[in-house]
Amino acid sequence: MFKLFSFNPLRECTYVLSDGSGQCVIIDPGASGAREHERLVRYISSGGLSVKAILLTHGHFDHILGLTPAAEQWPVPVYMSPRDRAVFDSAEEICTALGLIYTPYGGEIRPLEAGPLEVLGGVHIEVIEVPGHTPGCVCFYLPEEGLLFSGDTIFRGAVGRTDHFGGNHAQLLDSIRAGILPLPAATRILPGHGKETTIAEETATNPFLQ
Repeated sequence: MFKLFSFNPLRECTYVLSDGSGQCVIIDPGASGAREHERLVRYISSGGLSVKAILLTHGHFDHILGLTPAAEQWPVPVYMSPRDRAVFDSAEEICTALGLIYTPYGGEIRPLEAGPLEVLGGVHIEVIEVPGHTPGCVCFYLPEEGLLFSGDTIFRGAVGRTDHFGGNHAQLLDSIRAGILPLPAATRILPGHGKETTIAEETATNPFLQ
């Protein structure tokens, strides 16, 4: 099961994914400020959940605003593609320009590569590399549950922006067609912003993919 939080001025989607045995991972901790962070803490504490890892779909600032508070609250491994390091390191400068409070994360980041990721007992997570929105974007696919945490690669009726540093529109579309659209049609897409959708819906109606 998963819990969705909408955080920070960009209404970024942070997810808590649990395995039914009390273990969970946090995907893209974007909480801005103490009040939003406390919402995350209350949910995890009230559910008696034990955080096992923090997973990043990519390194954009709105997806990591709450990373340092989360890593201090739950000192667990943090995972991100090494190809997104430059994007990740630009977050402080961007947040300063936007007037957002961001505490840079100085801890270890473990590398994500394509294939199985064993961080949550009882849940099979596959890492799918989908460069384009950023050089190191990944999706987290749960085949047994029919869920895809897509970050900012694909949205309901849209795809990720590529006019930021490291973006490549042609590469993004290739990644979606090769790595996402072949998944089962009923797969639920849980994006980094906005409402969820399905592979079937985006294959049939997404104007960027026609």
